[in-house]
Amino acid sequence: MGGVEDDEPPSKRVKVASGEPISILNNSFPLEPVNGPLGDLMARPLPSEGDEEMVGSKRIMRKVEFVRIITNALYSLGYKKSGALLEEESGIALHSSVVNLLQEQVLSGKWDESVATLQKIGQLDETTLKLASFLILEQKFFELLSKEKIMDALKTLRTELAPLSINVSRLHDLSMCIISPSHCMSLGFSFEDCLSAKSRSKFLGALQKLLPPTVMIPERRLEYLVEQALNVQREACVFHNSLDRALSLYSDHQCGRDLIPSQTLQVLQAHRGEVWFLQFSHDGKYLASSSNDQSACIWEVSEDGRLSLKHTLTGHQKPVLTISWSPDNKQLLTCGMEEVIRRWDVSSGDCLNVYEKVGFGTISCGWFPDGKRIFAGLNDKSICMWDLNGKELECWKGQRTLKISDMAITNDGKQIITMCKETAISLLNTEAKVETEILEEQTITSFSLSMDSKFLLVNLLNQEIHLWTIDGDCRLIAKYKGHKRSRFVIRSCFGGFEQTFIASGSEDSQVYIWHRTTGELVGALPGHSGAVNCVSWNPANPHMLASASDDRTIRIWGLNGVNLKHKEVYSNGSNGAVHYCNGGETECTVEFVAEKYSK
Repeated sequence: MGGVEDDEPPSKRVKVASGEPISILNNSFPLEPVNGPLGDLMARPLPSEGDEEMVGSKRIMRKVEFVRIITNALYSLGYKKSGALLEEESGIALHSSVVNLLQEQVLSGKWDESVATLQKIGQLDETTLKLASFLILEQKFFELLSKEKIMDALKTLRTELAPLSINVSRLHDLSMCIISPSHCMSLGFSFEDCLSAKSRSKFLGALQKLLPPTVMIPERRLEYLVEQALNVQREACVFHNSLDRALSLYSDHQCGRDLIPSQTLQVLQAHRGEVWFLQFSHDGKYLASSSNDQSACIWEVSEDGRLSLKHTLTGHQKPVLTISWSPDNKQLLTCGMEEVIRRWDVSSGDCLNVYEKVGFGTISCGWFPDGKRIFAGLNDKSICMWDLNGKELECWKGQRTLKISDMAITNDGKQIITMCKETAISLLNTEAKVETEILEEQTITSFSLSMDSKFLLVNLLNQEIHLWTIDGDCRLIAKYKGHKRSRFVIRSCFGGFEQTFIASGSEDSQVYIWHRTTGELVGALPGHSGAVNCVSWNPANPHMLASASDDRTIRIWGLNGVNLKHKEVYSNGSNGAVHYCNGGETECTVEFVAEKYSK
């Protein structure tokens, strides 16, 4: 397939281009109702801060905190009797009697009493006390308005809220509500459910966010801690490649290699020449491939996971370099090498249009996210944009692309990403007309954009794959090594569950898979008899991977059926980096980059 120059360019320094907090007085939070008994049941004093009895095998948890969090979880789940019994038996109250009284007053709409009770909570500093008082009085103001007690609402605004001397802009907004009640809607307040129990429970949740957790434990705190523990286990599992419902609380999470596609399920043979490129549709229902035999193929993925040939697309007079799926998966672009771009209907296989710029040839193509425009890299190093009818809309001239060039566009349609120099990738903001460059020290052969448009996977001449973050300041995150590349363009991709893995082709006829975060080599898959030029992971099926090779075949990789019956348990303590492939020993490594590069 198409080669690149092997001469290593002179080393260059790597150069990269280079929130306002939510107001706690704004009522528009996503909140959960607070459930729990009120009154005398919970009105016993909390244990003193000096009570340091510890529990757990490592004795790092305070018993008081642990019991209170369990009690909180019982109430949150609706088990009020069980929660009350735990408080009684343990002698540890979820809340102090003062806090219980405050909750009761808030849910009853006794706003003046609530402010007075707030003063009796001894753990609040002056700022927190003012903010909490403002929030309570604001709720009182809204409820008075909903009852059409305009003068009382105005009095609350002038004599109670204003003297607190905080959040002047919010006071202005509240005063506007008196002049125009509809203004309340823009502040996230609804008159319709203002006096409902649900509205006051939601407000109590907002109030809880202002108070220290020792005063009012955050709602669903135990659920949050357990979810954190599960996330840590999942992220530490090199082989995790399934939906989160597979996680269990009953045992520590461990996955085996059987969740990684490692077995050839199908060998697709329809091309008469080397297969240079392939890509799954966004919904995972189709696979498209292109070849130096001047054709492209569309394969359909059946419900049982088997692929069958749907269309062979002919018409190009030169090898087909790349392909690109439309956002709705109903159309496909094929790009002939320094020739033209053709647009095809996936259902019928008909060619709908041909795009070309007289005197120039195309080298890459892609779709804008709206599905109404396409773009292409030309061999005069410019980028051209057309509408679907073939009308040229814009052309960005200059050093934009190379003879061998991948292209991509971010999900918001604002940035076109191209290889603009042998060692540079350009991020062109088409709206702001600002261009950012990522410079590598080695020649770039290809790149791949992540599904969320936040990361870029860059293949280099020196047999390394670099992972860059491009969300905000560009930064090099990791370097993956182990695959072979000496003459041809080799492409890699993101894939698996939540794009947890990195896959790459290789000139040693194998497919390489790394764990994206840890960098550990998951496997090297033998099977092809020629260089593996391109790989694509099915975005809808984390257990399906496709590879294209110079041996004129496409391999579909899936789970190993034998291993599914006899799971291999993987130990997170393993640090093995040597894998035996095709009878030889291949050392595969990854190097992580922690430092930030200055502009």
